[in-house]
Amino acid sequence: MTTTLPEDIIPDNDQTRARAAHLEEIKNLVGNAYPNKFTRTNLAGNVEGEDTISALADDETIKRIVGDEAFSEAFTLLASKVKEGARPTAEELEPINTKLAGFKVQVSGRLATPPRVMGKAAFVHLSDGKERLQIYVRKQEAHAVSNDSGREVEEDESGWKLFGLLDHGDFIGVEGKLFVTKTGELSVHVRTIQFLSKALVPMPDKMHGINDPEIRQRRRYADLIASSLKVGAGEEQTEGEAARPELSTREVFERRSKLITAMRRYLDDHGYIEVETPMLSPIASGAAARPFETFHKALGIPLYLRIAPELYLKRLLVGGFERVYELNRNFRNEGISTRHNPEFTMLEFYTAYKDVNWMMDFCEEMVREAIKMVNGTLQIEFEGMTLDFSNFKRLTMKEAIRYFWKLNELTSLINLDIDEGKLNDLKYVRMLVKAIHSAEHRDMQYQTSKGTMNLGLLPKLTREDFFVSVARDAEETVNDPRYRPIKPEEADIDRGIQYLFEYVAESNLTQPTFITDFPKAISPLSKASPDDPAIAERFELYVAGMEVANGFSELNDPKEQYDRFNEQMKQREHGDDEAMQMDEDYVRALSYGMPPAAGIGIGIDRLTMLLTNRRSIRDVILFPHMRPARQASDEQASESEEKETASES
Repeated sequence: MTTTLPEDIIPDNDQTRARAAHLEEIKNLVGNAYPNKFTRTNLAGNVEGEDTISALADDETIKRIVGDEAFSEAFTLLASKVKEGARPTAEELEPINTKLAGFKVQVSGRLATPPRVMGKAAFVHLSDGKERLQIYVRKQEAHAVSNDSGREVEEDESGWKLFGLLDHGDFIGVEGKLFVTKTGELSVHVRTIQFLSKALVPMPDKMHGINDPEIRQRRRYADLIASSLKVGAGEEQTEGEAARPELSTREVFERRSKLITAMRRYLDDHGYIEVETPMLSPIASGAAARPFETFHKALGIPLYLRIAPELYLKRLLVGGFERVYELNRNFRNEGISTRHNPEFTMLEFYTAYKDVNWMMDFCEEMVREAIKMVNGTLQIEFEGMTLDFSNFKRLTMKEAIRYFWKLNELTSLINLDIDEGKLNDLKYVRMLVKAIHSAEHRDMQYQTSKGTMNLGLLPKLTREDFFVSVARDAEETVNDPRYRPIKPEEADIDRGIQYLFEYVAESNLTQPTFITDFPKAISPLSKASPDDPAIAERFELYVAGMEVANGFSELNDPKEQYDRFNEQMKQREHGDDEAMQMDEDYVRALSYGMPPAAGIGIGIDRLTMLLTNRRSIRDVILFPHMRPARQASDEQASESEEKETASES
């Protein structure tokens, strides 16, 4: 017997046919196999208002339910004895079980293990995704519950028959009394069983979970099931005395939720108001990014999915809100990588009467407090590194270029000592960029020569020898009057500085570091520094080579903002489809007057990656965007995607 579902949803094999046959028999026994609800007791008096498995699996909850001091002492001693590997005696169990027998519970969950039948009795564990609770079923005592009438099925041994039709992964609800087994495990002695839902496909392997990263990310529901069923989930240890537990998939997303809660609470406690701004906008504004476009049929106009809420939030500053924030979903039509997803979560907030320096201080304290609340410590293990959030460094962009030039794998081979003072000179910046391009080209030549030429002809050739003349050649090239830049980053000093920073420094920014003094030309919404009009009052926070936050003193001069938008439009006309569009209504809003202000955007996904030691952004997004699932005929063409996904996860 099989289900009527297509085989690409439920494969047709011995296991699925057996499960489908069990489902039909269950329907004959209890009627409706998918009832609308199951009522649980509330002995624990917890926040959920009902007895979850996680609540009943907690020793402190059981002691609170019984509410007897003598029981609590005996139960504590018993638990410590079991933890040490000893079995309780009958004398120790009798007073405990006498007390527990007075409490009837109704609890439900998924069968976390295949049923274990021992003659006329059976054991199985139920799970709520976090904890497990054992149930004990006796052939002569258990009764099945009809899902049609709500009453017990009158057939003899109906509960035992229903139990025999259960499969690993099914959902059931049971009613019975609590007791402790001879092995010291808290269990429910079942009187009635109510069938709630059938698992028509086998559960993931309990030892290894799901190894294929594509399946884990594409079918997050299966990944979550696997992590809850996996033996020792959340308890694996790596080598070393200070090894910390490997987080299960569920724990990753619970930690993400705690992070958001902590940051939201911090802002609420500091007088911020949470707001909501449009996700569909007639103008793709607020950041330099390529948008997703759609069309509103009733209005007959194109609309864009939000790339950032910034300009709407600053409109609220104009309107009189002094402290606002939004936890928002942003959408950017860009490539997918281990650090980029087309849909991502950003925390963005704005504060009137503050500047970039105040915002850096506030950001540092908020991130530190949130990490401490979620992680318990300010030291985080990430990809073999220990990140220390008790100390945030600060470097200007030019300082970072100078400092990391000799630490970068490629530029360290170029015979140059960076003069930070010359980074204001266009020819000098062009020379450095040209040197990098030449070094990359020569490195490729060297690798090719080394692999194909007879090395006996080049006995003294080393990689370092190959780069001796790179700086000299680059300088001669840019000083030649016939030289014409052929790459965008060579065209002007601002793009050149940005390129140098990204190439030389970005990947080396391991510990929490604020990078300041961005070129104004690449910061169209930021105020210029009063000390240097070419520099924007802007910072970015980097951790583990990733940009985690971006903030600045907000530009509030409507005329200057209008001119900056026009400059962005010129860049769009020259082929930069990520340059900002003109937003005349925002300029109009600024014309009403906006107070001095500082703003920031913090990437929730990347911060979660750090807190959970996950290398790929897909592992911290419940349902990441991926290519369509490959068809059988496309398997060969999809090999590259498989390798990419595996390397990123």
